[in-house]
This record gives sequence, structure tokens and C-alpha cells, in this order.
Amino acid sequence: MAKVATLITDMFEDVEFTGPRDALVDAGHDVVTIEKKAGNTVEGKQGEAKVNIDQSIDDVSPEDFDALLLPGGFSPDLLREDERFVSFAKAFMDAKKPVFAICHGPQLLITAKTLEGRDATGYKSIKVDMEYAGAKYADKEVVVCQNQLVTSRQPDDIPAFNREMLNLLK
Repeated sequence: MAKVATLITDMFEDVEFTGPRDALVDAGHDVVTIEKKAGNTVEGKQGEAKVNIDQSIDDVSPEDFDALLLPGGFSPDLLREDERFVSFAKAFMDAKKPVFAICHGPQLLITAKTLEGRDATGYKSIKVDMEYAGAKYADKEVVVCQNQLVTSRQPDDIPAFNREMLNLLK
């Protein structure tokens, strides 16, 4: 089964982490949360989910993981201020490992300059940012690109997002 890195910090969209995480765990995959410091507890912007951080970004390598999950909310915008998280996300795209980004999750991929020529979607407020980054934006519940990148727009899209995420890991 796959070992899935999850880049996450405070103000993530609660269900955009818990929904995909639960689907991955139920399918037998290992989900590892990564933030600035192992042992931290981060809180979702709705106050519904608190997540204990498994690993520090300084103690992990993209080579240790099979796939990457990028939940939305404000978390991706906060994380992309830190080059360590941007480089980590870029490494997955460059290595053509599966990347799952929902809502504002693609903001890390925009900053990593890895969306050029990619079919993708994301929350409507980052559509123009994605287009400027070279993505071919589609307003659809889920977009799968090159059998590597799975993107969705919002919490309502989680069932389709989870389905395609799990299909990619088969």
C-alpha cells in the first residue's frame, strides 16, 4: 500500500483533509502529516478537526513517500511562504509521483511552477492564478492529468476526488 505525505498547517479546510485521509486509510494506505514541527497540533479553519503532526518537513524526503496530498483552506497559502514545502511538492511533480490537490491545494503547485501544460482544477478564486501558471483550467468536480495529478474544486467534490485518488493508487 502507498505511503502518502500530507503537507498541512493551521487553517486547512477540515473536510478536505479528513475526507481524503479517511478514504486513504480505509483503503489500507498510510497517511503521514508533515508541518514545520513534529508533534504540533494544527486546527482546521472550521474548528472541526485537529491534526497531530507526524513529521517535521526537515526530517522527511520526497523519496520516502509514494504520493502527496494537498488539502485546501488557507493551509496551502501559508505553507507556500516556506521554500521547504514548495520544494517538497515540486519533487513529487518532477518525479511524476501521484499528487492529490483539492480546492486551494494547487497554490503550492503554482508556487512550485509545476502546472504548466497540465489539465487541472481548483477553487474558483485561484482559477486565474492557475491559468497564469500555465494550467489548462477546467471547471469540473475532478480532473485527472497524465495519470499523476488529481485536482478538485471544493468540499462537494470530495467523493469524486477520493474515487480518482484511490484509482490512481491501485
